[in-house]
Amino acid sequence: MLTQTDTARIERLRDAAVSPTICPDAFHLRFWRSWAANPDLSDRERYATAYTAAFADLPVTIDDGELIVGKVSVPLTAEEQREWENLRAAVAQPRIAMVGQDSHMAIDYDKLLTKGLSGVIAEIDGYLCGETDAEKRAFYQCSRACLEAVSAYSNRYADRADALADTCADAVRAGELREIARICRRVPMQPAATFHEAVQAVHFISHCLTLDPFRYFASQQFQLGRPDRYLYPFYQRDKAAGILTDEGVQCLLDCLAIQVNNRVPHGLSCGWMVGGRDAEGVTVANELTEMGMQVIDDVRLVYPAVGLCWTPDMPERFLRKACEILSHGRSHPAIFNDDLIAEGLQLYGVPAADSRMYIHSTCVEITPIGASNVWVASPYTNMPGLLLDLLDGDYPTFEALLDAYFARLSAHIRNNFEEKNANRAQRFERGMEPLLSCFVDDCLANGRDLEQGGARYNWIMPSFVGVANLVDSLEAIRTMVYEKQALTLPELKAMLDANFEGYDAMRTCLSERCAKYGNDDDRVDSLFGLIVDFIVAECKKYTPMLSGARLIPSVFCWIMHEYFGRETGATPDGRLAGFPLGDCSGPCQGRERKGPTASVLSSTKWSHRELIGGVAVNMKFSKKTMTADSCAKIASVVRTFMKRGGFEMQINVTDRETLLAARENPDAYRDLVVRIGGYSDYFVKISSEMQAEVLLRTEHEI
Repeated sequence: MLTQTDTARIERLRDAAVSPTICPDAFHLRFWRSWAANPDLSDRERYATAYTAAFADLPVTIDDGELIVGKVSVPLTAEEQREWENLRAAVAQPRIAMVGQDSHMAIDYDKLLTKGLSGVIAEIDGYLCGETDAEKRAFYQCSRACLEAVSAYSNRYADRADALADTCADAVRAGELREIARICRRVPMQPAATFHEAVQAVHFISHCLTLDPFRYFASQQFQLGRPDRYLYPFYQRDKAAGILTDEGVQCLLDCLAIQVNNRVPHGLSCGWMVGGRDAEGVTVANELTEMGMQVIDDVRLVYPAVGLCWTPDMPERFLRKACEILSHGRSHPAIFNDDLIAEGLQLYGVPAADSRMYIHSTCVEITPIGASNVWVASPYTNMPGLLLDLLDGDYPTFEALLDAYFARLSAHIRNNFEEKNANRAQRFERGMEPLLSCFVDDCLANGRDLEQGGARYNWIMPSFVGVANLVDSLEAIRTMVYEKQALTLPELKAMLDANFEGYDAMRTCLSERCAKYGNDDDRVDSLFGLIVDFIVAECKKYTPMLSGARLIPSVFCWIMHEYFGRETGATPDGRLAGFPLGDCSGPCQGRERKGPTASVLSSTKWSHRELIGGVAVNMKFSKKTMTADSCAKIASVVRTFMKRGGFEMQINVTDRETLLAARENPDAYRDLVVRIGGYSDYFVKISSEMQAEVLLRTEHEI
């Protein structure tokens, strides 16, 4: 869909974005330098002054071929690096609360595009008029100053584009630079009037939000919401007016996608969603829905992490488009069950219309768009690790062991909740997000910063990792210890402590002859449902601080299955010490013995609806067996999963030979992307243990 010229443009930009230079320290140095110089100001005044100063001389870079601009790519000098290290240790770190989560959300992009920063400033001025509360006035004034600082920073990009145009020998590129300058003088300050302006405004505000001086001094992930909704009116107007072609639209979306890679380091997750139902319940399936997925094939980078929100009445071509892209070896789009997720959100008090406006806030964690201060994966829990701690005990029956496990898990959930609630209190006392609060309901209406409870939804979402390992381990114990009485718990414990050295035959029995989750075995699969039901019930007992707060569970892992695997000894399912735990909520690596249909049946026998914190099911298909009919077969597997109540499915189509070649010659495969545990990453950049885990996953033929 790209022109030849734009194809060459995108290829140049994407090659540079495989290993981008991302340097938020340039912003943090300037912010905290100003902060240190103004100790007599109040914190809000100090923040506004420092924020303005940071953007006033932050390096402005526009690379050749860029149509969407805004990034931090200039490293600090050695002298600046020393200054920043001193400021960070002496000034910045003592001031902020280095706890909790951030940026797992999407802001209200409709508000940005229809009102512009000027409209938000006018909104703030309206709230200020007659406001007598000193804290609210300070919040409003600080937020207003931050909006003006962002506008001034955009004008600096306009100046840079004009300066480049003045010396550009290529008339076509000079014209592009003049247009960039015009657009940057207009947005994000004013409401967007064209598709190009809208895309630039969306990227620029996301870029600025990424530069958060009070959060970890690293780039943030802010998702881009639903572009096939908020950009569609601009698309329709520009197409009707003859201003823009579909090829031009695709090029701008591809440029936006590449800039995501220039602001978010690999190993995280950032992107957008398309499809799903709108507030009236009508399925969104338009030209931008397809183009938003086509981006994946065009840029072939780790970002954007695109999710297709599937509905039963979505025209078939959209799911087929997703499967076609996946068949090319891409790791996106992930497929989400829109109706089930909306129902789950409504269970937690989200109105029906709002439940249709959500985002996979990084991997698969669901947060309402434009209204959230949600802490996802807070924290992760090592489920088989808790079991290993119990194997020294004496349990006369399998049910007694289960009761002991659930008692330990209950205490663990309670302790984690108390810790995260204490972290929330720290952020309440020491945090502030004045720019972000302008685009999150109901911060401005409440006169409260997001960190002080201004957002509508203040959930905490703990995630439970390795449930499949736990299920397989419990089934092995039930079978071998309590039913066959082939060994005792002390004997099993000795084997695990020895990492099965000298016990090869018993390890084979545990790993190969005991039933495993993922093979449509009701007895084993019911254990997964039993554990999920317990987790859901326990989380309902707790209410975090801040209004609109809930404790909402999830069962996905990001990279934590590797982290926990490294620190976890051998487990009763036959897994060796140090090996990654099972990825996400599907079967453990290599244990699907009856094909993809049986795997889907197992992973949908328990309720996903309450797990709004995220459920991810990975499935791997062999690229070498792909045929013309394979996309239709993959789509059929996906539909079965969704119709049975599956939350989300992510598919890798690859082959073992390519992965092995990448291990041997990483430079030749530096842009090979694979799906991990809810997110995607470059295969050659993940650890050797994670590479082995990906290789071990069952490769279905279809």
